[in-house]
Amino acid sequence: MGNRLADATSPYLLQHKDNPVDWWPWCEEAFEEARRRDVPVIISVGYAACHWCHVMAHESFEDEATAAQMNEGFVSIKVDREERPDVDAVYMTATQAMTGQGGWPMTVFATPAGDPFFCGTYFPRAQFGRLLTSVTTAWRDQRDDVLKQGSAVVEAVGGAQMIGGPTAPISAELLAAAAQGLAKEHDQEYGGFGGAPKFPPHMNLLFLLRHHERTGSAEALETVRHACEQMARGGIYDQLAGGFARYAVDNTWTVPHFEKMLYDNALLLRVYTQLWRLTGDLFARRIADETAAFLVRDLGTAQGGLASALDADTDGVEGLTYAWTPAELAEVLGPEDGAWAADLFRVTAAGTFEEGKSVLVLARDIDEADPPIVERWRDVRQRLLAVRNERPQPARDDKVVASWNGLAITALAEHGALTGSPASRDAAIALAEVLADRHLVDGRLRRVSRDGVAGEPAGVLEDYGCVAEAFLAVHQVTADRRWLELAGELLDVALARFGSGDGGFYDTADDAEKLLTRPADPTDNATPSGLSAICAALVGYAALSGATEYREAADAALATVGPLIGGHPRFAGYAAAVAEAALTGPYEIAIATTDRTAADPLVEAAHWSAPGGTVIVVGEPDRPGVPLLAGRPLIDGASTAYVCRGFVCDRPVTTPGELATKLGQSSEVK
Repeated sequence: MGNRLADATSPYLLQHKDNPVDWWPWCEEAFEEARRRDVPVIISVGYAACHWCHVMAHESFEDEATAAQMNEGFVSIKVDREERPDVDAVYMTATQAMTGQGGWPMTVFATPAGDPFFCGTYFPRAQFGRLLTSVTTAWRDQRDDVLKQGSAVVEAVGGAQMIGGPTAPISAELLAAAAQGLAKEHDQEYGGFGGAPKFPPHMNLLFLLRHHERTGSAEALETVRHACEQMARGGIYDQLAGGFARYAVDNTWTVPHFEKMLYDNALLLRVYTQLWRLTGDLFARRIADETAAFLVRDLGTAQGGLASALDADTDGVEGLTYAWTPAELAEVLGPEDGAWAADLFRVTAAGTFEEGKSVLVLARDIDEADPPIVERWRDVRQRLLAVRNERPQPARDDKVVASWNGLAITALAEHGALTGSPASRDAAIALAEVLADRHLVDGRLRRVSRDGVAGEPAGVLEDYGCVAEAFLAVHQVTADRRWLELAGELLDVALARFGSGDGGFYDTADDAEKLLTRPADPTDNATPSGLSAICAALVGYAALSGATEYREAADAALATVGPLIGGHPRFAGYAAAVAEAALTGPYEIAIATTDRTAADPLVEAAHWSAPGGTVIVVGEPDRPGVPLLAGRPLIDGASTAYVCRGFVCDRPVTTPGELATKLGQSSEVK
């Protein structure tokens, strides 16, 4: 039978629309139905690209007997964590409180009031069936105990709020402690932090790059360089088409969990672009270029916007699209090139993955090899990719998430500005138009859209922060006042609707749907926290507009996560990166010119010499709506650069050498 998910905008919910389970979407009517029937609620949370979500769906939710048991004793609600991060956050806190861990699929049993009383993640079908029986029995025979358990969990969830705790103002000493903390956890052999499963630490790497620029720390730069090289040589990086998988199941970056997420690739694009800027490493430049191309080519949707993810599975099999055997290489390339490719990509008879197959890794340096070798590698890649494209392909979650598209816009704008790529610059502007025209409704952000239509879920704090930061990035590459104004409007909503009153922020607006508790998680995990993202936008907006109250708000908010930055930097990477920019100034560079179309060496020098977090605007003097260009005349008719902090500028310069020298001298101020 069908269920109530057929009209959902979420691809994850649509994956379950034909289950025999009588699913409800998240809505008050579902809880009313549970009260009417006097049965508990199952809240099942996941996302479209999740491998174990697919496994549990196939084992349990597609099974007639299990579905009948669920339908008889429960009201079952299906939630897309990417569409409703607020619901996910509340029940993930409960799951972690009860079990000490979390993950997806998340399986929560709750009262008709929504109070969770038993939580878990993936359950095999037999175990899940026994659990359904146990919960049904407990609800019937031990109702008081169940309700007491639910009340205790709700109290624990409320007590987990990170609002009103200790603060620590941002300082050089605090950021030094963060860098030292990361150094202690650095994997000296394979790069990154911690063991398996191993996630790309993009936000920590961005922080360390900025820390290196401010302090000159060679250790910070080497940590980033080592991690970036190991990741991009590993199987976590698609050696044929570009793009990073979500994580590696081992500590060597060899075998990925094959889903590719928009947010990972957007954040890694920023890291590799900035690493290339600082080192000139051709390998870093190639990975940046390929990642930018992957975003636009493989995640671009017909209606504009970037899709959320590519699935971990193909036809229910993980890695089916991507893995190879030596025989398959020889079949495509011939015996000689096949053997050469097997050696280069470490494809062995035993295999590094399942069933004797291997995930391609790059065993040797190729970017600076002799030209004939480079040409052979490129030819082999193209031929393998052409054949791979004929294989079954992973499904794509094509909903457009506001915050993740915001991260991509910022990354593409930076890549375009530094490399001169018109494709990246144009993509950033086009994506910003999509967010402004489709996701901004009556002055408020919508979290998602699909097929060109905005969904109902309201934007959360990370949406406001990431989209505002993206609009600021587009303002810098266009000098168009519209983007600065839109960013300011989003920040005004965030300050008015999300502020906690003590400098911090909640993740949901004060007029959002009321849940068990109002989530407020300042930790940076897979994506920047809402607080980190809004701080980045506040710092940038203050630098571009000269409005000091936004910088004051950023400083106050950063102070609320100061103890986290100093004590647990792996969970505060984006906040630490923003703090580095704030401690540096950030610099404000205005380049007054009468010709924005020509490749201006002064503009190039600004982008190459200015530390991360700097805001740079190029345009004619006194361009309307662009405060940084106000009162910035040309000197003797030549393009002129003004290096400022807090809108107080040094003597203007007109040559790239003078600008680079000035920025170099300024960066020595710690």
